[in-house]
Amino acid sequence: MGSLPTLSVLEQSHVSPPPATTSQSLPLTFFDIVWLALTNPVHSLFFYELPIAKPHFTKTIVPSLKHSLSITLQHFFPFAGKLIIFPTGTRKPEIRYVEGDSVAVTFAESFLDFKDLTGNHPRECDKFYHLIPLLGRTNKVSDYITIPVFAVQVTLFPNNGISIGITNHHSLCDASTRFCFLKAWTSIAQSGNSDGPFLANGTFPIYDRLVKYPKLDENYLKKAKVERYNEDYRVPRLSGPTDKVRATFILRRIVINGLKQLVSTQLPELPYVSSFTVACAYIWNCVANLYGDELALFCMPVDCRSRMDPPIPGAYFGNCIRPCLSKARTSELKDKEGFLTAARLIGENLHKMLSDKDGIVKYLGPTDSLFRDDWPRRRMAVVGASKLKFYDLDFGFGKPIKYEALSIDYYGSISISASRECGEDLEIGVCLSATDMDVFVDNFNSGLESYIALPKGI
Repeated sequence: MGSLPTLSVLEQSHVSPPPATTSQSLPLTFFDIVWLALTNPVHSLFFYELPIAKPHFTKTIVPSLKHSLSITLQHFFPFAGKLIIFPTGTRKPEIRYVEGDSVAVTFAESFLDFKDLTGNHPRECDKFYHLIPLLGRTNKVSDYITIPVFAVQVTLFPNNGISIGITNHHSLCDASTRFCFLKAWTSIAQSGNSDGPFLANGTFPIYDRLVKYPKLDENYLKKAKVERYNEDYRVPRLSGPTDKVRATFILRRIVINGLKQLVSTQLPELPYVSSFTVACAYIWNCVANLYGDELALFCMPVDCRSRMDPPIPGAYFGNCIRPCLSKARTSELKDKEGFLTAARLIGENLHKMLSDKDGIVKYLGPTDSLFRDDWPRRRMAVVGASKLKFYDLDFGFGKPIKYEALSIDYYGSISISASRECGEDLEIGVCLSATDMDVFVDNFNSGLESYIALPKGI
């Protein structure tokens, strides 16, 4: 008897907002335009325990998710729209929604091991790629091209659970806006597909282009290489075979406090010591131990909304993040002293960026740091933010049992989010080759044991 297929597609749908939704366009700002050059899409995957069979899935879950998504798109129209790019660069790109636009939604059935996929141990990356949707094809219309910006895939694991995978073009929005969209969708799904509770208590997106720096828009557009976008352009995708594995590591609050105490004691003059920075420093330290003596780059995202002058609301729709960059040689980042070096560099650079008397705008002008072709080969970026409570996203069948940021598989990135069990713990996703992961696990565990005093059972 042959093995069961990895994935069977049950239905391919297109979900549109209600007919009364007004056609609208949203011009991109330089915060969005930068992602035209950094082209990898964003993939997020949520697993839910739900011991149901296929009939219940197709008759109950499928129509509920489709209807609640439609209602949500009425309030978040750009998710149903398309990215409009003029390859000549003569006009600013935009997200445009017109009546009839829709989100591609795939419903599927998988016979992969649900418990294995939702564990924290190293798991083969290839298995996850079946569970995330692809963005649609590029089309040429007159003097511009269109690219779908959002897609959904819901996969049933019979009698075990479901996964909800989402993919978006990064020019659509950052993690903060995406989280607001998902909060609205889950609120509407929980309320029986009514947007009443969302209308009463939800956070509505603000579409006004409050980021007004036309010179920066122009400069970034020149660097974005939009001439690459034509009818033959294909959005990058994750595919196998690959030797990579992904694993999840939990930094408990008591461990984080121990790392912060170590940094504060050894570096008393360091102006900025937070849970997020010591977690980043520790992971950078563990990864550096994998390599010889090479130049390494670490990139932390900074949400600029509250730091603009004047500040803009947290509900601002789109991208509003800027990288905080730290550089060092891997030989300087190893062992306990290397952890302290990493913490110092990240802390100093972040403090300098956030406290400069000229404000965050001073760091918006130079485009060279984002459009360089000679970045160090050993580079690591952070995906997500600890303040975003992904494990609160309940569609009506309980909180996720596992969240995975699959985008880290494209390049040397890590994901950081609040833990499912305790919001003060941090959950860190790492993707490495199978060989490097074995070494990283040893580095992670042995480093904690030697850097700080751990209580028994941690």
